[in-house]
Parts: sequence; C-alpha cells; structure tokens
Amino acid sequence: MSEAKKLAALKALEYVEDGMIVGVGTGSTVAYFIDGLAGMKHRIQGAVSSSEQSSVLLRQHGIDVLELNNTGPLPLYVDGADECDGHRRLIKGGGAALTREKIIAEASKTFICIVDPSKQVGILGRFPLPVEVIPMARSLVAREILRLTGGQPVWRDDVVTDNGNWILDIHGLAITDPVGMERDLNQVPGVVSVGLFARRPADVVIVGGEPPKVL
Repeated sequence: MSEAKKLAALKALEYVEDGMIVGVGTGSTVAYFIDGLAGMKHRIQGAVSSSEQSSVLLRQHGIDVLELNNTGPLPLYVDGADECDGHRRLIKGGGAALTREKIIAEASKTFICIVDPSKQVGILGRFPLPVEVIPMARSLVAREILRLTGGQPVWRDDVVTDNGNWILDIHGLAITDPVGMERDLNQVPGVVSVGLFARRPADVVIVGGEPPKVL
C-alpha cells in the first residue's frame, strides 16, 4: 500500500498555494506529503505540525514549524486516517496524535485526508477507536466507555502522547452514529479527545491509486 499512500500524498500537493501556512498531520502517508512539500518549501511560509514526529521531519527538510497560536486560522490541513466512511468521517489516532490533529483540523478552512484504499469502510469501528485520557482518569474513563458504547477499552501500554497523556483503544464497535458517540465520549470527565472526526469531518478525501480518487 506504500505506493497508494504516496500517490494520495502527491495529489494533495496540488492544493498547496503560494504563501500558505500548511497544517501537517502525522503518520506514514503524511510522511510522503512532507517529502513532497520539501520540494516547494520556498513557496510557503511554513507549517503547523500535529506532532513532534512530524515537526522533526519538517525541520529536517528545512521547513519552518510555526505555532498555531501565532498563525491564527489556517487555509489548509493535510492528514491521514485509520478509517474513513462514505461521509468523509474518520477514525484517527493510531499514531497517538489525535488531540493536536483535531485542533488543527478545527482551525483550518480546508481539511484534506489522504488514505490508501484499505482505509475505506462502510461503518466506522473496525479499527479500534483511540481516546486520549488524563492518566489519573484511565480506569474511570474505561468504565464509562464500556457503559456508553458496549465496546472494550484497552490501555495502549507504554504509549504517552505529546501532551503527556494516555490512550485507550475501544475494540468491538460498529459506529452507526459517529457524531453522537463523539459528543457523548467528549463529555466524560478525564477524556481529552476522541479519535472520531465526525462533527468536523474531512472536506476532501484523496484515495491513492492510478489515478487517485478525490471524494
């Protein structure tokens, strides 16, 4: 699937315009986008990054990494996903960067999601849903997740987010109401962010292939 990821990333470069500050996500597909962005780095002002991992890659390519607090709203955000349904709603957070990804998506006029064909699903939930939690609330949140969703929360042991928090992955879901589940889980004390991007879905999904599909 690496070729499909690369093709999706290269297609997304067509949306980058001169003078932009570009929001950049996290993950293997985004790494191809960052590689491509390096070839036009003199055309853009810089990037806002969703993770320390992506920040390192951007700086290695000589791309300025800027703070969202200083840039204000962004014209474009490009990121991958772990799952995408037919309404461009997503599950994200396999790389544990979901909170910063959600913040940048909210701050951006256009959110482009780049995926390979394996990420397309009819109903979200085959990929375990990540939830970022305050460490002291892990058990409390896990009990509430079980009560609210019926899914099985599993602590992603030995993973600490860039924000210093932990991840619970919810297994065994078939998410027929992504907006409702995102809203309900966000209300649980101790939840920092939920890996459902449903209230604010992607504006454009690019599925890698020959040629790439734009949804």
